[in-house]
Amino acid sequence: MTKTNIHFSSMRINQQTPREVYQILDAEFRFDFDPCPKYPKFNGLQTGWGQSSFVNPPYGREIGKWLKKGYEEFLKGKTVVFLIPSRTDTRWWHDYCMKATEIRYIEGRLKFGGAKYNASFPSAIVIFKQED
Repeated sequence: MTKTNIHFSSMRINQQTPREVYQILDAEFRFDFDPCPKYPKFNGLQTGWGQSSFVNPPYGREIGKWLKKGYEEFLKGKTVVFLIPSRTDTRWWHDYCMKATEIRYIEGRLKFGGAKYNASFPSAIVIFKQED
């Protein structure tokens, strides 16, 4: 594990992000930061993010805060890629996701790492990236 890989704990098998999803996205975006690692005392909302961040935020009521932070990091010229539930009926979706550079809807339901069954909700990849 390299020094930067410590920030990618969400790609570990015992975490939520399916390994193959992370690997495909990392090959495209070359992530250098994960603001949502499994460190209980680390708060990615209170720090600057890398030039290319992968974000699989907590899916609870706080998800809007993560999308707001990601959008703010994008406005600073950074690339931010979210793996989130496709909740097109929420305020945070319309406030932030609809401003994304690209939205990729995932066909079917993901099976998150360690889960016995597929998720009960659809997922999407929401990308904030400066135009080349």
